[in-house]
Amino acid sequence: MKQLQVNLLLVPIFVVLTVNATANSALAGGFALNEQSVKALGNGFAGSAASAEDASTIFANPAGLTRLEDNSVVGATFVISPTIQFQNQGSRVVTGAPLTGGNGGEAGVDVVIPNIYAAWSVSDRVKLGLGINVPFGLITKYDNNWVGRYQAVESKLSTYNINPTIAAKVTDNFSVGAGLNIQYAEATLSNAIDFGLIGRSVGLPTLPQQADGFVKVTGSDWSVGYNLGVMYEPSKSTRIGLSYRSPITQDIRGNADFSVPENLRILTARGQFTDTGASAVVKLPDTLSLAIYQELSPQVSVVGDVTWTQWSRFQELRVKFDNPAQADSVQPENWNDTYRVGVGVNYAVNDKLTLRTGVTYDPSPISDQYNTPRLPGGDRTLIGFGASYKPSKSFNVDIGYSHVFSDDSLINQSSTTAGTLTGKFASEVDIIGLQVNWQF
Repeated sequence: MKQLQVNLLLVPIFVVLTVNATANSALAGGFALNEQSVKALGNGFAGSAASAEDASTIFANPAGLTRLEDNSVVGATFVISPTIQFQNQGSRVVTGAPLTGGNGGEAGVDVVIPNIYAAWSVSDRVKLGLGINVPFGLITKYDNNWVGRYQAVESKLSTYNINPTIAAKVTDNFSVGAGLNIQYAEATLSNAIDFGLIGRSVGLPTLPQQADGFVKVTGSDWSVGYNLGVMYEPSKSTRIGLSYRSPITQDIRGNADFSVPENLRILTARGQFTDTGASAVVKLPDTLSLAIYQELSPQVSVVGDVTWTQWSRFQELRVKFDNPAQADSVQPENWNDTYRVGVGVNYAVNDKLTLRTGVTYDPSPISDQYNTPRLPGGDRTLIGFGASYKPSKSFNVDIGYSHVFSDDSLINQSSTTAGTLTGKFASEVDIIGLQVNWQF
């Protein structure tokens, strides 16, 4: 028994490694949501910072509000349908035995993303706006008994953003805009724990993968950021937009809830694996977008942009536990900054109908070395199609569709308690959007 008590001193190390693999992986992948405008969806999200065709420019470039003559309200709904499939390629527990379980089933979860924007004219040169949107988010969910269950089962991150905005014309062809972003974030993430392996490591007669427990971490926070924009129109057929969205730091606070097999409750004797408060600082990235809109003829226009995202803010994630028996955990993230590029074309069939298309290349911020099952990486190419129909001067309807082709990504993620998950992820995404715009 004395030897068992001494070995239990090792348990905090396993707790840190297991819970850290859960908490940090909630951010494992580029999870910015571009779904803010259905017109932009039809262009493959290309050129949004220069398009400024309706009140959704509050998100893309607040300076674009000065182009709107009337008061207006824009509401949109997007259905995002991802497919994420894992193929096991020799995953093993730390003893060298194969990890048991299937490939996890369909890990992608269909979601509905709404947003609404409103714009008001104070004068010919000053405009006000308000946007409510979802700028970041992810959901993945695997079967409870899949081969990677010790690293991830459910991962969910949601943000809800309130964006009051003001814009003004400085000259007839130069405008500026600014907005405040009041943002709420909440996270849920879970994974299994191999208590059989942990018990064996401290001298108990247990076997790896024969006594699984579970941990679920939840938390939320409010924080504030800002967005800025300028727009220059050298002629009626050309406009150039530059837009910046600030970084936002969320101090996520909540709870870590553990489920421990009845026959291994002795592992909680020193306070480990007990329900406790938990917190983590989540650093959401800033973005800078340079875009252009150019009319080639009365019927044809092109849009394009280059967008930089500072994903390198994720160099590590430190998880703190209120339980003093559990030390802080630090997991390297080592994400990379990315440059997204896109180009789109609009064709005005007549005064009422406009057709749209576009393509965007969006590289992943994660290298295979740091890939995780929470949200697998992979460079993406988006192709969009859409149409706008204006039955009257005050009403407009937009529909759009985009398909996201994602490169396969490899994973070889190791943990002292979770083993090594080795394999390949294949993924793709379908996005459908519907938007209405009322001007008054």
